Amino acid sequence: MHRGMRKQLVESLRAKGIRDEKVLAAIERVPRHFFLDPAFERQAYEDRAFPITAGQTISQPYTVAFQTQLLEIKKFDKVLEIGTGSAYQACVLAELGITLYTIERQRALYDHVGQFLLMKKYPNIKRFYGDGFEGLPSYAPFDKIIITCGAPFVPPKLLAQLKPGGIMVIPLGEDGKQKMLRITKDKEGQVREEEMGDFAFVPMLQGKNSK
Repeated sequence: MHRGMRKQLVESLRAKGIRDEKVLAAIERVPRHFFLDPAFERQAYEDRAFPITAGQTISQPYTVAFQTQLLEIKKFDKVLEIGTGSAYQACVLAELGITLYTIERQRALYDHVGQFLLMKKYPNIKRFYGDGFEGLPSYAPFDKIIITCGAPFVPPKLLAQLKPGGIMVIPLGEDGKQKMLRITKDKEGQVREEEMGDFAFVPMLQGKNSK
């Protein structure tokens, strides 16, 4: 049943303009219903966001696919994700054969994801509890950086942790309305920004929440 529903989801994403077949194949392999309360199981493969622990959301599959496609992932890329959330986006990225470093600031959510049996399938996901604005300087630089929450500005420490030749995808803006930016850093360290459409994300907050 779930496999057929995932196939339908992939077809709907293709119809909405997702063209990267590797991204679509990754979404088809990840069991999204595992990330939701069993009460939502039948709706898990609808193309919409759902509430999860700690007042956060699991992103709409189209948003996950769109951000992932913008990253132009190559196998063996070293990727930093800000906002692990439900870990659905993390697992989609991990399916693409990268090493993912992912930060979550909500302790309750970080601990909750640690209990997922599905995470054992992805030894290439390295999880951290911390402040996303700080990034992970001891593991930098990164080939790609993805931010999965609405940032009030482009965090300078994250930009510094992006490799020359790297790509950052970040929803920029507050009040639940963001412009998706793709930022590319050239070999000389100069950055170029492209606006890639309007989206809505939960806000990116500074510091850590230990509750």
